Amino acid sequence: MRRKRKYNELRKINITSNYMKNAFTSCLIEFGNTQVICSVSIENKVPRWLKGSGKGWLTAEYSMLPTSTNTRNERESIRGKLSGRTQEIQRLIGRSLRSCVDLHQLEEKLIKVDCDVITADGGTRTTSINGSWIALNMAIKKLVERKILSKNPIFFGVSAISCGIIESQPYLDLDYLEDSQAEADANFVFDNQGNIIEIQCSAEKSSISPNNFSTMYKLAKSASEEIYKLQTKAIG
Repeated sequence: MRRKRKYNELRKINITSNYMKNAFTSCLIEFGNTQVICSVSIENKVPRWLKGSGKGWLTAEYSMLPTSTNTRNERESIRGKLSGRTQEIQRLIGRSLRSCVDLHQLEEKLIKVDCDVITADGGTRTTSINGSWIALNMAIKKLVERKILSKNPIFFGVSAISCGIIESQPYLDLDYLEDSQAEADANFVFDNQGNIIEIQCSAEKSSISPNNFSTMYKLAKSASEEIYKLQTKAIG
């Protein structure tokens, strides 16, 4: 496979804060040609099973616009149910964000994070996690400034990136064409201390050797540090 980037090189990352006028907070995040809008809404209520607990909640929703890919996809609302892939990604985003938040400090408020993919060219779930953490931090900052929350409940940073193996060689941050050729792929989510939050890893065409997995892990960990610097810069 011929690739313009080095095997350990991220795609160009652009982040536009406050992208949506009507959202509480939002950003547009771009990894190469992949573009995702991440926005946050705040509600003064929690799920029924948390009422009276003094504990808040955070949840995420993920969707792809019909023309985000080369061929038009039907909206899942038309189908009447979410696909298994969409549900899996929503849960991954939600778990990743909740891992860094003290929910008791949310004081029975519900934070909803929406991730809408406007252009999909690989890595949409990891791009969504990165953008969601930015929008979440901006929202928390605004809540504290307005004295709606007494303190910042976020413990640490959250960054995510994908890796894959093509022709037995590990590569960082695959685009769609590269991903379609991959023998195996993985999604890594780290905190800003370098600790693992979650790893999703699967063989597509062949199994993954320990050496290749170790290389992917090292590539992802190093990249997450670079991504975190861009995230904190975007928050300001």
